[in-house]
Amino acid sequence: MPSPAVSSPAPAAAPGPANVALTFDDLPGIVLKPDQAYVDATNRALIGSLKRYHYPAIGFVNEGKLDEIIRKRQIAVLRHWMAAGFDLGNHTFSHSSPNEIGGHGYVADIARGEKVIRPMMENAHRRLQWFRHPYLETGNPEAVKAEINRWLGGHGYRIAPVTIDCDDWEFAEPYDNAVMSGNKAEAQRIRGIYLAYTERTIGWYRRAAQALFGRDIAYVMLLHDTRLNSDSFSGLAAIFNRQNLHPISLAKALQDPAYRTPDDYSGKDGIEWLERWSLALNKELPWDDYEDVPKIIETEYNKLDSQ
Repeated sequence: MPSPAVSSPAPAAAPGPANVALTFDDLPGIVLKPDQAYVDATNRALIGSLKRYHYPAIGFVNEGKLDEIIRKRQIAVLRHWMAAGFDLGNHTFSHSSPNEIGGHGYVADIARGEKVIRPMMENAHRRLQWFRHPYLETGNPEAVKAEINRWLGGHGYRIAPVTIDCDDWEFAEPYDNAVMSGNKAEAQRIRGIYLAYTERTIGWYRRAAQALFGRDIAYVMLLHDTRLNSDSFSGLAAIFNRQNLHPISLAKALQDPAYRTPDDYSGKDGIEWLERWSLALNKELPWDDYEDVPKIIETEYNKLDSQ
């Protein structure tokens, strides 16, 4: 008697196509220890990868970082981004929280954060128009948020929202530590954990968008200007390919009608925009299957951050 046929499970269906805008915070770069050559190499590699894959991107600058290492070379990093065709945005001067310095202090920090990049953009016949809130904290209470929004609108800024956030910054310090200490095996291990977590988290944000809008939206992904991302970029590109995500510009992403959803949130926490919209729309997000950053990475980050 012939053996009964055993059916193989059907392969998971590929995700439907969607678009994503890549945004990089904290230019000219986050680094565990001041090392200008390390920052220069990180940016050369990251910009090279973005160009090789033909991905649009924008970099959000903290001008306070210019004097943390070698100012002339830090400014050269920004010029390199612009020469490659990428615009710059304002991320405040000092990466301070409006919860700590208040609305008046915060808008002063935004104004201080455009002293270099505004003329740089204007000299290239481009307009400085994008602002990203540090920590995604947009002002508390409502009066402070309104004050900040009035100032931004009056100075020609648009807020760059975030609809995918994979907490890459938390992986970046342990990764720098491994690279700077010459521990290639540890660096490779962290990259692997980071990429796997990123792909799972992107999937969660896509499910969250479905819960709110019944469809994929044009996503805006928060990344940081780090060695982790420059070294991991081919892996990130592979994730976008598997996820059927096609990189587009920030301006193009914000043409999606989802971004016209009201943002009524004025709490102290820095939360991304899908969570803000869930409050406005009174709809639940799929928190039951949301994953935090792996404990091993969190522990290593906290250890380094406390030193």
